[in-house]
Amino acid sequence: MTSASSCYASPLRDYLVVACMSGGGDRLALSDTRTSRQRKLLKKCSAFSSPHGSAGLVSSCNNNALSSVFESNNTYFNRKQRRFNRASSTSAQVTLEMEKEAMVNKKPPLKSRRVVVTGMGVETPLGHDPHTFYDNLLQGISGISQIENFDCSAFPTRIAGEIKSFSTEGLVAPKLSKRMDKFMLYLLTAGKKALADGGVTEDVMAELDKSRCGVLIGSAMGGMKIFYDALEALKISYKKMNPFCVPFATTNMGSAMLAIDLGWMGPNYSISTACATGNFCILNAANHIIRGEADVMLCGGSDSVIIPIGLGGFVACRALSQQNDDPTKASRPWDSNRDGFVMGEGAGVLLLEELEHAKKRGATIYAEFLGGSFTSDAYHITEPRPDGAGVILCIEKALAHAGISKEDINYINAHATSTPAGDLKEYQALAHCFGQNPELRINSTKSMIGHLLGASGAVEAVATIQAIKTGWVHPNINLENPDKAVDTKLLVGLKKEKLDIKAALSNSFGFGGHNSSIIFAPYK
Repeated sequence: MTSASSCYASPLRDYLVVACMSGGGDRLALSDTRTSRQRKLLKKCSAFSSPHGSAGLVSSCNNNALSSVFESNNTYFNRKQRRFNRASSTSAQVTLEMEKEAMVNKKPPLKSRRVVVTGMGVETPLGHDPHTFYDNLLQGISGISQIENFDCSAFPTRIAGEIKSFSTEGLVAPKLSKRMDKFMLYLLTAGKKALADGGVTEDVMAELDKSRCGVLIGSAMGGMKIFYDALEALKISYKKMNPFCVPFATTNMGSAMLAIDLGWMGPNYSISTACATGNFCILNAANHIIRGEADVMLCGGSDSVIIPIGLGGFVACRALSQQNDDPTKASRPWDSNRDGFVMGEGAGVLLLEELEHAKKRGATIYAEFLGGSFTSDAYHITEPRPDGAGVILCIEKALAHAGISKEDINYINAHATSTPAGDLKEYQALAHCFGQNPELRINSTKSMIGHLLGASGAVEAVATIQAIKTGWVHPNINLENPDKAVDTKLLVGLKKEKLDIKAALSNSFGFGGHNSSIIFAPYK
């Protein structure tokens, strides 16, 4: 078996050593070399212009606790430890320095253009408008039940947050409704509902500068059902395939279809960063407005993969709960009996608008978007980084971008999916960033609707904004036997709580180590 140190002994590594040492090598903590060729290379490097020289670099490496991973007398590490050490060895110190910089630099970037939320639209297992959806959340109602869409009796997981009743009447042409994947239908209806909620009537639409109106709504999985059906049809003949199967399977087509329908010619694309998709789209849409590239943006996420291939895929990943006996109890973030997430489906769309543009047309302002951030764990395709550095950095950068301090945050809508590792690592990151703030309240919307994948961030953004509007935060249902490693003083209990929100943070993380944090506050 190849040791952790020998993984880095290569011509490419030798080149990088020379490059780093000649161009500011103090940024990297280099480990002791193992071969005579590498030692000769270090001697040659000392002649370069770096004021530190090779000796300084090697000595600084020896002060790095993680550098021992690369020592020649390194003992055997298990697979996870070696992977973590490889990910951490040269980046951990850089990560910590970036975190410190983000904490110190609380001044926001120059952004004279403020971004506000003027409309919201949802399709969820608990309702098809923001008011009904959030009212059900406040009551602690679960939208998780036995799967009815197909026969799943052969699967170890047979529960999900399905949307039981759904209509496109008056919003999508019947001909298109029959051809489109559900993720596109959810996206189109939620997007148009957000416009209606924002008071964008036909008269208002006619006055908009459509070159400055954009759509940025993403999906983690895209048209998986369309693709699956095409494969089944292909077994008979290509002539049986849906002629729209290719365009309607792509993740960008929902945004494209909505922009085509509305005639909006501004920024139009989609982002797919797994379960962080919704937050990525919201922050990027806001940035288009801040940079002056748009005045109005529809943004969010949509997904629908409660189908055999979707369920089977997540079962194969061992990611899903198997508590089938009582579906409403299966999703239980931070509870000691949690055993995986519960799939959900739906869409969430926000109507973001430049403040003066919104005021000029007399729009109702629900909340202000303050800022956000993205980072990468750079660790593993499905597991959270053990030290939480990526999440911590993301939160600190979001606070810096928003120009607020950690004390300003008193509500967090957590990613918390009900997985054993994920819930705990996120909680530890939150505790690191915010400490034991007695005013802080944390909850998880997924306890009632499951995990909506690429739609989760956007739907949870709607829940966060509704909390700001109503002054109530919804409960964490099923938190009956809290994990001993979690301080329940920070968590909302089994009942809703009254809270005057100063600023709210919403987290979303995705497979691949994608981290995202966005911040909203009451408009003042």
